[in-house]
Amino acid sequence: MGFNPADIFKVRSAASTFNANHPKLLPFFNAAKTKVMTPGSVIEIAVTDPNGEKIETNLKVQESDIDLINLLVEIGSKQG
Repeated sequence: MGFNPADIFKVRSAASTFNANHPKLLPFFNAAKTKVMTPGSVIEIAVTDPNGEKIETNLKVQESDIDLINLLVEIGSKQG
């Protein structure tokens, strides 16, 4: 599988749009990672559609999850 530099541009562009649409998400993860998120913590996620139907799940945080969140926060902070 080859590396396509154009894909990096697409990801950066999509991340920039996502950050503009949801400006509170990265600061939330940044605050959570510095205050309460450690391996063994639980992240709960819920999605409610416009009709009120809701699905939810949770995950137990692993060290690799924290590494990914740190990377996403770092990339997101470079977008502004």
